[in-house]
Order: sequence, then structure tokens, then C-alpha cells
Amino acid sequence: SDKTSRELAFLRHRAEELGFEIQAVRPEDLDALTSGKTHGGIVATCSERNIPTLADAGDAIRPDGFYVFLEGIEDPYNFGYALRSLYAAGCDGVLLGERNWMSAAGVVARSSAGASELFPIYTASPEEAVSCFRASGYQILCAGIRDSVSVFDQSFRFPVLLVIGGEKRGISRKLLDQADHIVRIDYGRAFRGSLSAASAATVMAFELFRQNKK
Repeated sequence: SDKTSRELAFLRHRAEELGFEIQAVRPEDLDALTSGKTHGGIVATCSERNIPTLADAGDAIRPDGFYVFLEGIEDPYNFGYALRSLYAAGCDGVLLGERNWMSAAGVVARSSAGASELFPIYTASPEEAVSCFRASGYQILCAGIRDSVSVFDQSFRFPVLLVIGGEKRGISRKLLDQADHIVRIDYGRAFRGSLSAASAATVMAFELFRQNKK
């Protein structure tokens, strides 16, 4: 079709600009390289991604930014969905605990709709992240219930480091004790369950975006 021809022409042009080689292969060859049948006919073969430490970031942290520390998220799909929402909400970067997140890089890339490849992502210990961002003038907000304020009822101006914990373990007590504020999401009815980490990250990130929208 004309649309497919235009798309392929665009890819060839960009590949020449960026120094990538494009190869035409049989459909079964694409299927062997991918999981599922939703690759759309185009596959990129890439090297592994290395995630730098926060110390390697140097002065890359924005002075008036919005960053999120994801602590204890274990499901790569949940992780990817959180990244997708955070990117859409304007988050400037994501910090992760020190573990091999890229062991499921393909799942994360697909579930994040590619946002994982666009984000500045760093690894750091919780203590290091809090110390570094507080020294840069950031408020530290932790998602939680005890001694919390509603994220909808109080204004939080950037710069902000928001900490979101996984559903199983939540945020460590040591990190909660270092927060400037513990923030919660008010529910529309009585409900004792918790939102998924991706859902909590989405709601809080877009509320912070709304409060700081210029």
C-alpha cells in the first residue's frame, strides 16, 4: 500500500542518517526473533542497555524537575506500564533500586510502548537517591497511608522526587522516615485494597503535572 511504502521509505532514510543497516528477511525469520505475532513486520536487533548509576549522572538532574524512584516493583509488565504513564505525565527521569532490570528488557520495552528507551533511567540505593535530590533542593514525597496527606488536597511544587513502592512490600520504613511528606490517593468509596504500582504512579504523576502545569 502507499502508506506502507511511505513508512518504509522513511525508515530507509532515517537508517542512512543514523548508520543502521536494513535487511529484508522472510516472515518466519522475524517470528524466530520475536515473541508473539505483534511485531508489525519490523524488528530491531540491539545490544543490551546499560543503566548508569545516579553517581554517573553528575549534574544531569534538572534544578526544577520531577523524578520518580520506583522501589520494590518486581513485575516487568507493571514496571513498563508505570514507565509509560510517567513519561506521558512529563516525568524527567526514573530511579531504580540496584538489580538487573534489563533481564526482561523486551517485556519492559513493549509494555511501556517504547518509553523505557526514551527515559533517563538511573540506579541508586534509596539513601543515595534521597541524599542526592535533597541536596539539589527537591521535596521528597513517598506514597503511603499512615500519617499521610491527600495528593489532591495539598499543593506540591516542583522540584519533586516521588517514591512509589511495589504492592507486596511497599516503601521501606527507613525511606518513609526521610520523606518530607507521605502522600496518599483518596478513593471514591470504601476499599481496603491498594492500587497497582503502575496505577498509583499514574494518578500521582498526573496530579503533580496538573498542579505544576504552566
